[in-house]
Amino acid sequence: MGDPPRWRWPLSGRPVLVRRFQPPPERWLAGHRGVDIEALPGETVRSAGPGVVGYAGKLAGRGVVTVTHPDGLRTTYLPVRASVRPGQAVESGTPLGVAEDLPGHCPVPCLHWGLLRGNVYLDPLLLLGFGQVRLLPTRDPTAA
Repeated sequence: MGDPPRWRWPLSGRPVLVRRFQPPPERWLAGHRGVDIEALPGETVRSAGPGVVGYAGKLAGRGVVTVTHPDGLRTTYLPVRASVRPGQAVESGTPLGVAEDLPGHCPVPCLHWGLLRGNVYLDPLLLLGFGQVRLLPTRDPTAA
């Protein structure tokens, strides 16, 4: 087996968190499914870990990049003007594009960084050894 992925912040320098992960109590309710990190427009956004670009383009009027990682993890980055293409292999730190300004999302320009395993949103800070652990059941608790 190879070495485990080496995770890093998606922006250079000392990160300033604008908003933390706040998952909704139920999947269909409102919540904040990632973290917002202060990012100047034009700042380089980098892959947090090795993987393959799954999507790079506009979605709902904003630039989005997703990277699929080993073990079923997927990171998302927005708003980003992509410099990568779907199917492209990336390493930790590979530039994905540059941050764009999306007025109204944050009080300051920011990068929204998300993490999913399947369809379940997780705190991306867990990749770096930070964040709040949220345990999920290993089986359906309503099953007999």
